[in-house]
Amino acid sequence: MPDWLDRVKGWIKSITGVGLALIPVGLVLQILFDAPVRFVTGDILDNLMGLISQLGDAGLVGLIALGIILWLFRGQN
Repeated sequence: MPDWLDRVKGWIKSITGVGLALIPVGLVLQILFDAPVRFVTGDILDNLMGLISQLGDAGLVGLIALGIILWLFRGQN
């Protein structure tokens, strides 16, 4: 692989890692202060609850989708 492509992949992994690290921080702050946090647009808690609800309502397809999502996030480490 060309060197520039490896650098771009490294940047993408770093940006994704920062984003994934901000999600738990935003959740904790939102739970503590009972309001959406300013540094993250949107309501993290409502979005997460909606995603869980949608996956739960989808039955087996939701379970498969959850497995794929977890597999993708696990590949980031």
